[in-house]
Amino acid sequence: MKNNKFKAISLGLITGLVNGLFGSGGGTIAVPFMQRFLKVEEHDSHANAIAVILPLSIMSTFIYSSHLKVDWNSLLYVSLGGIIGGIFGAKLLNKLSAKWLHKIFGFFMIAASIRMIIG
Repeated sequence: MKNNKFKAISLGLITGLVNGLFGSGGGTIAVPFMQRFLKVEEHDSHANAIAVILPLSIMSTFIYSSHLKVDWNSLLYVSLGGIIGGIFGAKLLNKLSAKWLHKIFGFFMIAASIRMIIG
Protein backbone atom coordinates (compact mmCIF):
# COMPACT_ATOMS: atom_id res chain seq x y z
CA MET A 1 0.00 0.00 0.00
CA LYS A 2 2.89 2.35 0.79
CA ASN A 3 4.22 1.90 -2.77
CA ASN A 4 0.75 2.70 -4.18
CA LYS A 5 0.61 5.92 -2.12
CA PHE A 6 3.99 6.97 -3.54
CA LYS A 7 2.80 6.17 -7.08
CA ALA A 8 -0.47 8.06 -6.52
CA ILE A 9 1.32 11.13 -5.14
CA SER A 10 3.81 11.00 -8.02
CA LEU A 11 0.93 10.83 -10.48
CA GLY A 12 -0.68 13.83 -8.77
CA LEU A 13 2.51 15.86 -9.01
CA ILE A 14 3.01 15.07 -12.70
CA THR A 15 -0.66 15.62 -13.55
CA GLY A 16 -0.70 18.93 -11.66
CA LEU A 17 2.47 20.08 -13.43
CA VAL A 18 1.07 19.24 -16.87
CA ASN A 19 -2.29 20.80 -16.01
CA GLY A 20 -0.69 23.99 -14.74
CA LEU A 21 1.84 24.24 -17.56
CA PHE A 22 -0.45 23.50 -20.50
CA GLY A 23 -3.77 24.71 -19.07
CA SER A 24 -5.10 21.15 -18.92
CA GLY A 25 -4.28 17.81 -20.43
CA GLY A 26 -3.41 16.05 -17.21
CA GLY A 27 -5.97 13.36 -18.07
CA THR A 28 -3.79 12.18 -20.92
CA ILE A 29 -1.22 11.26 -18.32
CA ALA A 30 -3.52 10.26 -15.47
CA VAL A 31 -5.62 7.70 -17.36
CA PRO A 32 -2.83 5.45 -18.65
CA PHE A 33 -0.81 5.85 -15.45
CA MET A 34 -3.79 4.81 -13.29
CA GLN A 35 -4.40 1.79 -15.49
CA ARG A 36 -0.82 0.62 -15.75
CA PHE A 37 0.69 1.45 -12.37
CA LEU A 38 -2.25 1.74 -9.99
CA LYS A 39 -4.20 -1.11 -11.66
CA VAL A 40 -7.39 0.96 -11.93
CA GLU A 41 -9.98 -0.45 -14.38
CA GLU A 42 -10.49 1.38 -17.71
CA HIS A 43 -13.81 3.09 -16.92
CA ASP A 44 -12.77 3.93 -13.36
CA SER A 45 -9.49 5.48 -14.51
CA HIS A 46 -11.35 7.86 -16.84
CA ALA A 47 -13.83 8.82 -14.11
CA ASN A 48 -11.04 9.31 -11.56
CA ALA A 49 -8.96 11.38 -13.97
CA ILE A 50 -11.89 13.77 -14.49
CA ALA A 51 -12.43 14.01 -10.74
CA VAL A 52 -8.72 14.79 -10.23
CA ILE A 53 -8.64 17.40 -12.99
CA LEU A 54 -11.44 19.49 -11.42
CA PRO A 55 -9.51 20.75 -8.36
CA LEU A 56 -6.34 21.11 -10.44
CA SER A 57 -8.17 23.24 -12.99
CA ILE A 58 -9.75 25.39 -10.28
CA MET A 59 -6.33 26.08 -8.74
CA SER A 60 -4.83 26.83 -12.16
CA THR A 61 -7.69 29.23 -12.91
CA PHE A 62 -6.98 31.25 -9.76
CA ILE A 63 -3.27 31.42 -10.54
CA TYR A 64 -3.79 32.22 -14.23
CA SER A 65 -6.35 34.91 -13.46
CA SER A 66 -3.99 36.67 -11.09
CA HIS A 67 -1.02 36.66 -13.52
CA LEU A 68 -2.51 36.42 -17.01
CA LYS A 69 -5.50 37.89 -18.78
CA VAL A 70 -8.48 35.55 -18.54
CA ASP A 71 -11.39 36.26 -20.90
CA TRP A 72 -14.18 35.68 -18.38
CA ASN A 73 -16.92 36.11 -21.00
CA SER A 74 -15.52 33.32 -23.19
CA LEU A 75 -14.79 31.25 -20.09
CA LEU A 76 -18.46 31.42 -19.12
CA TYR A 77 -19.71 30.16 -22.49
CA VAL A 78 -17.03 27.50 -22.91
CA SER A 79 -17.71 26.29 -19.36
CA LEU A 80 -21.43 26.09 -20.05
CA GLY A 81 -20.80 23.98 -23.14
CA GLY A 82 -18.26 21.91 -21.22
CA ILE A 83 -20.75 21.18 -18.46
CA ILE A 84 -23.37 20.03 -20.95
CA GLY A 85 -20.79 17.95 -22.85
CA GLY A 86 -19.48 16.51 -19.58
CA ILE A 87 -22.93 15.31 -18.60
CA PHE A 88 -23.42 13.54 -21.92
CA GLY A 89 -19.87 12.15 -21.85
CA ALA A 90 -20.28 10.76 -18.33
CA LYS A 91 -23.52 9.04 -19.34
CA LEU A 92 -21.88 7.67 -22.50
CA LEU A 93 -18.91 6.35 -20.51
CA ASN A 94 -21.15 3.75 -18.85
CA LYS A 95 -22.44 2.54 -22.21
CA LEU A 96 -19.05 1.96 -23.90
CA SER A 97 -17.09 -1.24 -23.51
CA ALA A 98 -13.56 -0.95 -22.13
CA LYS A 99 -12.22 -1.96 -25.55
CA TRP A 100 -14.03 0.89 -27.36
CA LEU A 101 -13.26 3.39 -24.64
CA HIS A 102 -9.56 2.53 -24.97
CA LYS A 103 -9.67 2.91 -28.77
CA ILE A 104 -11.57 6.22 -28.70
CA PHE A 105 -9.24 7.65 -26.06
CA GLY A 106 -6.23 6.53 -28.10
CA PHE A 107 -7.66 8.12 -31.24
CA PHE A 108 -8.11 11.47 -29.49
CA MET A 109 -4.58 11.32 -28.07
CA ILE A 110 -3.14 10.60 -31.53
CA ALA A 111 -5.26 13.33 -33.15
CA ALA A 112 -4.17 15.86 -30.51
CA SER A 113 -0.53 14.85 -30.97
CA ILE A 114 -0.69 15.28 -34.75
CA ARG A 115 -2.39 18.65 -34.36
CA MET A 116 0.33 19.83 -31.99
CA ILE A 117 3.15 18.62 -34.26
CA ILE A 118 1.66 20.15 -37.41
CA GLY A 119 0.98 23.45 -35.89
